[in-house]
Amino acid sequence: MPQPPLADLETPAVLLDRGVLQANIDAVQEKARRHRLRLRPHVKTHKSLEVGRLQVAAGACGITAARVDEALVFARGGFASVTLAQPLMTPAKLDRLLTGCRDLGVDLRLIVDSREGLDLLEARAREHRTDPGVFLKIDVGLHRCGLGEDDPDIADLAGRIHAGSGLRWLGLLSHAGHAYGAADAAEVVHIAGEEHRILLAVRDRLMRQGLPVPELSVGSTPTVLASEEYSGLTEIRPGNYVFMDHTPLRLGLIEPGQVALTVLATIISRNDEYFITDAGSKSLTSDQGAHGLQGAPGYGTAYTPADFPGRRSPLTVAKLSEEHGFVPRGSSFLPLGSRLRIVPNHSCPVANLARSYAVVDGDEVTETWAAEAAGPSR
Repeated sequence: MPQPPLADLETPAVLLDRGVLQANIDAVQEKARRHRLRLRPHVKTHKSLEVGRLQVAAGACGITAARVDEALVFARGGFASVTLAQPLMTPAKLDRLLTGCRDLGVDLRLIVDSREGLDLLEARAREHRTDPGVFLKIDVGLHRCGLGEDDPDIADLAGRIHAGSGLRWLGLLSHAGHAYGAADAAEVVHIAGEEHRILLAVRDRLMRQGLPVPELSVGSTPTVLASEEYSGLTEIRPGNYVFMDHTPLRLGLIEPGQVALTVLATIISRNDEYFITDAGSKSLTSDQGAHGLQGAPGYGTAYTPADFPGRRSPLTVAKLSEEHGFVPRGSSFLPLGSRLRIVPNHSCPVANLARSYAVVDGDEVTETWAAEAAGPSR
């Protein structure tokens, strides 16, 4: 189907620069190759089969998903190996995921961080005659899910999985998501170093007790971008790296030209203080950083199309209502109807809200890609 030129695209619209996207995919895949790591990208960022296929074509070993329905969209889309990186405590969710992946012949990999979770997983896997792989989730500082470094349950749970529970023991998995709230790149490197230290310490303790630890899987875009220390690790699981956003820019980990996803908005009104755009919280989200971390002063940085990506200092999206964005005018004058390309604070929820991408090459819209796993899911 013919696509409208960028100048005629209705707004708000989520733009995806195809060339920058591919460069981001290739750069992190090359880093994984250089450090002899498997790359298993997190698809909660893009929720798109098309983007996932580009990642696998570049060398990704499979994908990571956040939700059961999301995982099943990709399993049905032909992805042969899927990690579900959230503990599951709902029998119906486990039943749907276990049977769906079993029937499709998908290598399913799950996480647990409690005795109750392992009890449930063992029972449902036995019922459905399947043997998913299982990681123990280790908390390395985000303090969300996972067992602390010195938790005595680590050895008991690992031993139980390995000893013949009907599940496949994979090893240890972590997510240093608190890196999104770091002050600068140096702090991100420190957080990555702590994640590395903790996983190696837990691995070594288990191995001294006679338990093998085949895999050590880590993930977060800031730590993957910042770190060059991966000895002993086997896998990385970044997600946001395909699109980038204001967070790695703020941390000094990337340049503006590495941002693949932007929101195109139109200035629809103005007053003495603000330009008013048609992109509000339903387009940009109200996130000021991932995981509820308040890393950014506003809700995105805005450029005129001629200034993007960074020829001049950007404007800031200072406030949002549902359908409107407030951009302080300062000394700027922009006519009504002018367009702005906004780099969001957090690209993942933007993609989920949009549910499709206008794929661009320069000033031309070349395709529309669906985000098949976007929207409400369980």
